[in-house]
Amino acid sequence: MDDLGVSLREVTAETVRTICALEVRPEQRSYVADNALSIAQAHFEPRAWFRAVYAGETPVGFVMLDENLEKEEYFLWRFMIAGEHQRKGYGRRALDLVVERVRGLPGARTLVSSYVPGDDGPRDFYLRHGFVDTGEIVNGEVVISLEL
Repeated sequence: MDDLGVSLREVTAETVRTICALEVRPEQRSYVADNALSIAQAHFEPRAWFRAVYAGETPVGFVMLDENLEKEEYFLWRFMIAGEHQRKGYGRRALDLVVERVRGLPGARTLVSSYVPGDDGPRDFYLRHGFVDTGEIVNGEVVISLEL
């Protein structure tokens, strides 16, 4: 944990309902899948790594990576901070923790992600964190990358 008390924790049978109930602000719902869908997808994708984001003992968000160790490719698949917990520094710190994790993986040079463009989308958040637009669009999402 850090000075904000942010940590990434395994989603357990005891916490899964609480994590699934976390939601972004209403105007952001079209930008990220529900956590329940993400957790279900993770159980069918062997490369998925997912965690709940906590601030102290309070669950505040969710993150999921696609970790392709064979190709040494790492993709930030899902990232959300619940609406009532945004703008408190939790997202920034959680993303720092994700980047720390990826840096420790074999051959990690870049963390790739994507976002749905729009007025209430996460573009500015990612750019402030050092991601850059790759100029690529996949399935209507703008692809971004962070050099590690």
